[in-house]
Amino acid sequence: MFKHKHPYKPFIQKDTTKLIVGTLPPPRFSTGELLEKDVDFCYGSYYNSLWLFIDEIHNLKLRYDNSKEAIEERKQFLIQHKIGVCDIVESAERKKVDASDLGMQNIKLRDLIGYLKQYPNIDTLLFTGGNSKNGPEYFFRKHIKDYSITLELVNNEVPRIHQFVVPNKTRESVQSKRIIKTVSLTSGSGAANISISRLPLYKQLKAKNPKFNTFDFRVMQYREFFL
Repeated sequence: MFKHKHPYKPFIQKDTTKLIVGTLPPPRFSTGELLEKDVDFCYGSYYNSLWLFIDEIHNLKLRYDNSKEAIEERKQFLIQHKIGVCDIVESAERKKVDASDLGMQNIKLRDLIGYLKQYPNIDTLLFTGGNSKNGPEYFFRKHIKDYSITLELVNNEVPRIHQFVVPNKTRESVQSKRIIKTVSLTSGSGAANISISRLPLYKQLKAKNPKFNTFDFRVMQYREFFL
Protein backbone atom coordinates (compact mmCIF):
# COMPACT_ATOMS: atom_id res chain seq x y z
CA MET A 1 0.00 0.00 0.00
CA PHE A 2 1.44 3.39 -1.03
CA LYS A 3 1.19 6.18 1.54
CA HIS A 4 0.37 9.29 -0.48
CA LYS A 5 1.10 12.40 1.58
CA HIS A 6 0.53 15.92 0.31
CA PRO A 7 3.98 17.42 -0.41
CA TYR A 8 2.96 21.09 0.02
CA LYS A 9 1.68 23.07 2.96
CA PRO A 10 -1.26 25.40 2.28
CA PHE A 11 -0.13 28.56 0.49
CA ILE A 12 -2.11 31.34 2.16
CA GLN A 13 -1.29 34.98 2.96
CA LYS A 14 -2.91 37.32 5.49
CA ASP A 15 -4.76 39.17 2.69
CA THR A 16 -5.79 36.07 0.69
CA THR A 17 -9.41 36.35 -0.50
CA LYS A 18 -9.78 33.29 -2.77
CA LEU A 19 -8.65 29.75 -2.05
CA ILE A 20 -8.07 27.07 -4.68
CA VAL A 21 -9.10 23.68 -3.28
CA GLY A 22 -8.14 20.38 -4.91
CA THR A 23 -7.29 16.92 -3.58
CA LEU A 24 -3.71 15.62 -4.05
CA PRO A 25 -1.01 16.13 -6.69
CA PRO A 26 0.24 13.00 -8.48
CA PRO A 27 2.37 10.64 -6.32
CA ARG A 28 5.60 11.63 -8.10
CA PHE A 29 5.37 15.02 -6.36
CA SER A 30 5.52 13.20 -3.02
CA THR A 31 8.41 10.94 -4.06
CA GLY A 32 10.39 13.70 -5.84
CA GLU A 33 10.42 11.93 -9.23
CA LEU A 34 9.30 14.92 -11.28
CA LEU A 35 9.03 15.04 -15.04
CA GLU A 36 11.14 17.51 -17.00
CA LYS A 37 8.25 19.97 -17.43
CA ASP A 38 6.78 19.57 -13.94
CA VAL A 39 6.99 22.53 -11.56
CA ASP A 40 7.67 21.65 -7.92
CA PHE A 41 4.71 23.61 -6.62
CA CYS A 42 0.94 23.42 -6.24
CA TYR A 43 -0.72 22.22 -9.48
CA GLY A 44 2.71 21.90 -11.04
CA SER A 45 2.00 18.69 -12.93
CA TYR A 46 2.70 19.00 -16.64
CA TYR A 47 -0.59 17.16 -17.20
CA ASN A 48 -2.65 19.47 -14.97
CA SER A 49 -3.99 22.41 -16.95
CA LEU A 50 -4.80 24.89 -14.16
CA TRP A 51 -1.70 27.00 -14.69
CA LEU A 52 -2.20 26.80 -18.45
CA PHE A 53 -5.66 28.36 -18.00
CA ILE A 54 -4.28 31.06 -15.71
CA ASP A 55 -1.39 31.65 -18.11
CA GLU A 56 -3.82 32.12 -21.00
CA ILE A 57 -6.11 34.44 -19.02
CA HIS A 58 -3.31 36.71 -17.81
CA ASN A 59 -0.77 36.21 -20.62
CA LEU A 60 1.92 35.40 -18.05
CA LYS A 61 4.26 33.40 -20.27
CA LEU A 62 5.12 31.11 -17.37
CA ARG A 63 8.03 28.68 -17.29
CA TYR A 64 7.21 24.97 -17.20
CA ASP A 65 10.24 23.23 -15.73
CA ASN A 66 11.87 22.22 -12.43
CA SER A 67 13.49 25.61 -11.85
CA LYS A 68 13.14 27.83 -8.79
CA GLU A 69 12.17 30.63 -11.16
CA ALA A 70 9.08 28.68 -12.29
CA ILE A 71 8.01 28.26 -8.67
CA GLU A 72 8.58 31.92 -7.87
CA GLU A 73 6.54 33.05 -10.91
CA ARG A 74 3.52 31.15 -9.60
CA LYS A 75 3.94 32.32 -6.03
CA GLN A 76 4.15 35.96 -7.09
CA PHE A 77 1.02 35.64 -9.22
CA LEU A 78 -0.93 34.16 -6.31
CA ILE A 79 0.30 36.81 -3.89
CA GLN A 80 -0.45 39.66 -6.29
CA HIS A 81 -4.00 38.44 -6.92
CA LYS A 82 -4.68 37.47 -3.29
CA ILE A 83 -5.24 33.82 -4.23
CA GLY A 84 -4.19 30.92 -2.03
CA VAL A 85 -4.04 27.14 -2.40
CA CYS A 86 -5.21 24.68 0.24
CA ASP A 87 -5.98 21.20 -1.07
CA ILE A 88 -8.38 19.39 1.21
CA VAL A 89 -6.62 16.01 1.37
CA GLU A 90 -3.66 15.75 3.74
CA SER A 91 -2.90 12.09 2.98
CA ALA A 92 -4.33 8.88 1.57
CA GLU A 93 -3.34 5.30 0.83
CA ARG A 94 -3.31 3.71 -2.62
CA LYS A 95 -3.14 0.14 -3.84
CA LYS A 96 -2.16 1.44 -7.27
CA VAL A 97 0.35 4.29 -7.47
CA ASP A 98 -1.51 6.75 -9.69
CA ALA A 99 -3.28 10.12 -9.43
CA SER A 100 -6.85 8.80 -9.50
CA ASP A 101 -9.15 10.41 -6.93
CA LEU A 102 -11.22 7.22 -6.80
CA GLY A 103 -8.09 5.22 -5.91
CA MET A 104 -7.64 7.01 -2.59
CA GLN A 105 -8.33 5.05 0.61
CA ASN A 106 -8.02 5.78 4.35
CA ILE A 107 -8.19 9.47 3.56
CA LYS A 108 -7.17 12.15 6.05
CA LEU A 109 -8.66 15.58 5.38
CA ARG A 110 -7.26 18.98 6.23
CA ASP A 111 -9.23 21.24 8.56
CA LEU A 112 -10.31 23.69 5.88
CA ILE A 113 -12.83 25.42 8.16
CA GLY A 114 -10.01 25.92 10.64
CA TYR A 115 -7.98 27.71 7.95
CA LEU A 116 -10.98 29.89 7.08
CA LYS A 117 -11.19 30.96 10.71
CA GLN A 118 -7.45 31.62 10.78
CA TYR A 119 -7.58 33.78 7.62
CA PRO A 120 -10.68 36.00 7.88
CA ASN A 121 -10.25 37.73 4.49
CA ILE A 122 -11.03 34.55 2.52
CA ASP A 123 -14.51 34.81 0.99
CA THR A 124 -14.38 32.33 -1.92
CA LEU A 125 -13.40 28.68 -2.33
CA LEU A 126 -12.57 27.54 -5.87
CA PHE A 127 -13.00 23.77 -6.12
CA THR A 128 -11.05 22.20 -9.00
CA GLY A 129 -13.86 19.75 -9.68
CA GLY A 130 -17.47 19.05 -8.78
CA ASN A 131 -19.25 16.78 -6.33
CA SER A 132 -18.20 13.48 -7.89
CA LYS A 133 -16.89 10.86 -5.44
CA ASN A 134 -13.52 11.78 -3.90
CA GLY A 135 -13.52 15.18 -5.58
CA PRO A 136 -12.76 18.38 -3.63
CA GLU A 137 -16.40 19.43 -3.22
CA TYR A 138 -17.34 15.89 -2.20
CA PHE A 139 -14.72 15.88 0.57
CA PHE A 140 -15.63 19.40 1.64
CA ARG A 141 -19.25 18.37 2.13
CA LYS A 142 -18.06 15.55 4.39
CA HIS A 143 -15.73 17.89 6.25
CA ILE A 144 -18.32 20.56 7.10
CA LYS A 145 -20.65 18.01 8.70
CA ASP A 146 -18.28 18.06 11.68
CA TYR A 147 -19.10 21.76 12.05
CA SER A 148 -22.85 21.37 11.39
CA ILE A 149 -22.44 23.56 8.31
CA THR A 150 -24.52 23.05 5.16
CA LEU A 151 -24.13 24.38 1.62
CA GLU A 152 -26.88 26.55 0.18
CA LEU A 153 -27.30 26.41 -3.61
CA VAL A 154 -26.89 29.79 -5.31
CA ASN A 155 -26.53 28.79 -8.98
CA ASN A 156 -27.16 25.33 -10.40
CA GLU A 157 -25.55 26.04 -13.77
CA VAL A 158 -21.96 24.92 -14.43
CA PRO A 159 -19.90 26.02 -12.59
CA ARG A 160 -22.26 25.42 -9.66
CA ILE A 161 -22.09 27.98 -6.89
CA HIS A 162 -23.00 27.49 -3.24
CA GLN A 163 -22.58 29.49 -0.09
CA PHE A 164 -22.34 28.78 3.61
CA VAL A 165 -21.95 30.66 6.86
CA VAL A 166 -18.93 30.43 9.13
CA PRO A 167 -19.45 31.82 12.65
CA ASN A 168 -16.91 34.59 13.10
CA LYS A 169 -16.08 36.69 16.15
CA THR A 170 -15.24 40.35 15.76
CA ARG A 171 -12.80 42.22 17.99
CA GLU A 172 -15.73 43.14 20.20
CA SER A 173 -16.36 39.39 20.68
CA VAL A 174 -19.81 39.73 19.14
CA GLN A 175 -20.88 36.75 17.05
CA SER A 176 -21.32 37.74 13.40
CA LYS A 177 -22.11 35.95 10.18
CA ARG A 178 -19.42 35.44 7.55
CA ILE A 179 -20.63 34.15 4.19
CA ILE A 180 -18.25 32.09 2.06
CA LYS A 181 -18.96 31.37 -1.62
CA THR A 182 -17.91 28.08 -3.21
CA VAL A 183 -17.44 27.63 -6.95
CA SER A 184 -17.16 24.13 -8.41
CA LEU A 185 -15.04 24.70 -11.52
CA THR A 186 -14.85 22.10 -14.25
CA SER A 187 -11.85 19.88 -13.58
CA GLY A 188 -8.75 20.42 -15.67
CA SER A 189 -8.35 16.67 -16.20
CA GLY A 190 -8.84 15.10 -19.62
CA ALA A 191 -11.60 12.90 -18.21
CA ALA A 192 -13.80 15.98 -17.81
CA ASN A 193 -13.77 16.65 -21.57
CA ILE A 194 -16.64 14.22 -22.11
CA SER A 195 -18.89 15.99 -19.61
CA ILE A 196 -17.99 19.38 -21.12
CA SER A 197 -18.91 18.18 -24.61
CA ARG A 198 -22.41 17.34 -23.35
CA LEU A 199 -23.12 20.79 -21.93
CA PRO A 200 -25.69 22.81 -23.94
CA LEU A 201 -23.57 25.97 -23.68
CA TYR A 202 -20.51 24.19 -25.05
CA LYS A 203 -22.53 22.75 -27.94
CA GLN A 204 -23.89 26.21 -28.71
CA LEU A 205 -20.45 27.83 -28.72
CA LYS A 206 -19.00 24.97 -30.75
CA ALA A 207 -21.72 25.37 -33.35
CA LYS A 208 -20.89 29.06 -33.71
CA ASN A 209 -17.15 28.41 -33.87
CA PRO A 210 -16.00 24.89 -34.90
CA LYS A 211 -12.49 25.70 -33.62
CA PHE A 212 -13.81 26.25 -30.08
CA ASN A 213 -12.61 23.39 -27.85
CA THR A 214 -12.74 22.17 -24.25
CA PHE A 215 -9.61 24.15 -23.34
CA ASP A 216 -11.27 27.35 -24.58
CA PHE A 217 -14.38 26.48 -22.59
CA ARG A 218 -12.44 26.13 -19.35
CA VAL A 219 -10.53 29.36 -19.97
CA MET A 220 -13.86 31.13 -20.50
CA GLN A 221 -15.22 29.63 -17.28
CA TYR A 222 -12.12 30.22 -15.16
CA ARG A 223 -11.64 33.80 -16.40
CA GLU A 224 -14.50 35.11 -14.25
CA PHE A 225 -12.90 33.80 -11.07
CA PHE A 226 -9.20 34.38 -11.77
CA LEU A 227 -9.25 37.98 -12.98
